[in-house]
Order: sequence, then structure tokens, then C-alpha cells
Amino acid sequence: MRRATVLLALLTLAGCGGAVRVEPPTPPAEAAAACVSLAGRLPKTLDGAPRGESTPASPYVAVWGEAEIALRCGVPRPARMAPTDTLQEIDGVGWFADPDRPTLYTAIADPAYVEVTIAGTHVAPSVLADLSGPIGKMSAQPG
Repeated sequence: MRRATVLLALLTLAGCGGAVRVEPPTPPAEAAAACVSLAGRLPKTLDGAPRGESTPASPYVAVWGEAEIALRCGVPRPARMAPTDTLQEIDGVGWFADPDRPTLYTAIADPAYVEVTIAGTHVAPSVLADLSGPIGKMSAQPG
């Protein structure tokens, strides 16, 4: 009886992690189609963190770990990005690092901007490199 109670308690606690709240963007039609395409290409793990679930459920959002890494596809152009800013290029994808938010990176892709937030417990260049391949394929989609 005690063993069953402990097992039930562990299963209940395991479910407590659940979905992580991430506000999905509302991309325009062309970007929305590209984001749906990207969703199917995203890795199951990033820097050791498994893919999780977000709420509300959206094809424009992906999370890994306990939202240690969160991706939002179809966001607006970064407000802080100036035409003269230098982007960090990884595997053909340009990344804008927000100077005010050191954990926020935005892939400058056509037809959609892809925002990624990476907790300090993860190696940002590694995460961006793993995401650049799928994002680069999204950019290469025929119009």
C-alpha cells in the first residue's frame, strides 16, 4: 500500500512540470506558413534539454527543458535592431543579439523572424548552431 502511495505521489509530481506558458506571436500569412514548416524540423533536444510543451499550444512556439530555451516564430522585427548592426552568422543564418537582453537572440530569416531565449545554464552558440539548420531550410522554402 505504501509503495502504491509513493508511486502515485511521484506520478503526480511528474505531471506538475506540465506545459510552460509562452505567449505565441501572430505572424502574417506567409510567415505563419514558414513557421508551421519550421515546427516539424526542430530538434527533439537542445543542449541536453528535451523538447517540452507550451501553453497555449501553438505551432509558432517551441520550448526545451522547463522553458530554459524558448523559440517563437513569426515575431516582429527586433525594435533595437538598426540597419548598421552586425549580425552573428551561423550556418548561413544571421542572428541579432539584443544588447538589452543578453539571453535573447533573433534569427533574421525570410519570411519570418525567429526569436530564441536561452537561459544562462545553456551554451548559446551551441543552441543557435543547432537551430540554424532548420531555420535556414525555412528561409529556403520556395515562395
